[in-house]
Amino acid sequence: MYLTDYHHHTDHSFDSKAKIDDVCKAAIKKGINEICFTEHFSVNPKAPTFGHINFERYFTQIRACQKQYEEQLTIKAGIELCEPHLLKEDYDQALKNLQFDFILGSVHNIKEEKLRTFMMEKESTDAYHTYFEEVYTLVSSADIDVLAHLDLLKRYAIETKGNYSFTAFEDILREILRKSIERGIGIEINTSGLSNGKLREAFPTLDVLKLYKKIGGEILTIGSDSHRADTVGEHLRSALYMAKQAGFNYIFTFTKRKPKAIKIKV
Repeated sequence: MYLTDYHHHTDHSFDSKAKIDDVCKAAIKKGINEICFTEHFSVNPKAPTFGHINFERYFTQIRACQKQYEEQLTIKAGIELCEPHLLKEDYDQALKNLQFDFILGSVHNIKEEKLRTFMMEKESTDAYHTYFEEVYTLVSSADIDVLAHLDLLKRYAIETKGNYSFTAFEDILREILRKSIERGIGIEINTSGLSNGKLREAFPTLDVLKLYKKIGGEILTIGSDSHRADTVGEHLRSALYMAKQAGFNYIFTFTKRKPKAIKIKV
């Protein structure tokens, strides 16, 4: 079983204190074969992710760990872009000379409001629909490889608004997935929701994965979205079983933004 964790944050992200070297050591101990660090990044000065990462420091540490652990762990350099469908010229300028293996795109803010704040005065249906519309806009124009945690809003909404119904939102979910497939963008199984005591489900659910497969989706990555060294790789095996249950035979890794299929063996 080839274990990959393609969503991890360290102290290069504003919301983590983990060290890349410590994460690599923990990944090796857990039998993980390949990891991609995907640090938060935004070009919007109003976003909390703005101005935190020093790319020279980041790539220097990645290269050092690649050399040190080359016989034990494959290490890739990635990034998670926040609302990359906005300020696209600024993103292009900021990233043009940087060599990433993998780029995630995500919606963490809507109209410069954090999701938790954005949804406060909205009814559940309206909040989820507005969020999914923003995700559709993202996959329609952003230069990314994979859409991160497709239904992320439920993380913040579960306690006050509840979860969303797949049936009620199937049409817009299909639109998001079709547009992603059309543009060569994959999706991820983000396992962080499985560790959430109130949510206890991945981003997205098995129903969404089955829909993605049904309409022709193939590119699928798995990530823990961990922000600590000790939680690297959490629930990776559960995600692989989910992928198989949804009908997938492969997950993907990336090198210089080119996808490579890895046979699922569970």
